[in-house]
Amino acid sequence: MRSRRRIGVGTPSFFAKTLPTKKIKEFKTGETIISQGEDCTDVHYIEKGVVKLTLVSNRGKGAVLGILGEGDFFGEACITGGGVYATSAIALVPSLVNIIKAKAMLRLVEENPSLSAHFINYLVSRNRRIEQDLIDHMFNFSEKRLARTLLLLARSRQGEKVSPILGKIGQDTLAEMVGTTRSRVNFFMNKFRKMGYIHYNGGLTVYDSLANVLNE
Repeated sequence: MRSRRRIGVGTPSFFAKTLPTKKIKEFKTGETIISQGEDCTDVHYIEKGVVKLTLVSNRGKGAVLGILGEGDFFGEACITGGGVYATSAIALVPSLVNIIKAKAMLRLVEENPSLSAHFINYLVSRNRRIEQDLIDHMFNFSEKRLARTLLLLARSRQGEKVSPILGKIGQDTLAEMVGTTRSRVNFFMNKFRKMGYIHYNGGLTVYDSLANVLNE
């Protein structure tokens, strides 16, 4: 399924038409796109697919920081002189990623006012989402965190369901995103299904009524 983040916070049609397309690479499910600690040389833009951002602490403890999808960037810190990638990025489903050299991306931002404005709006929106995710993780119960995550994933496109993506992200990944166990995710998923908030049919459909859980 797409993070605790809303997939496609950006404007996919605009960026797809504006960004250079010299190096678009396909990544298989489970394939690592960038690794934490590697030299930060490229900005990455997701043309299609779902990507998981992960972080491992100095003590070896891992965490999922977010799930990104079509219209999202990662590795953009390279254009500000970031020495190494702060996170790893792993494809959760077959994904097409546009890999743009940091210098080329910086030049585009400096020379194209429209792209610069869209890029800034994207970063502001994503930072707002990250803040909401942090608040959600600190103060809400796992049931509400799961409901919010499912709604965010399902609303990646104009408020419509995206069953193919939701069906390809397993409960283990959801558990990582929500910060709970797989068994708890399975319990709440069954509960949501019985209440008519979600439906399994060759994929996962999430209905807007799932938002009722957030108001309980």
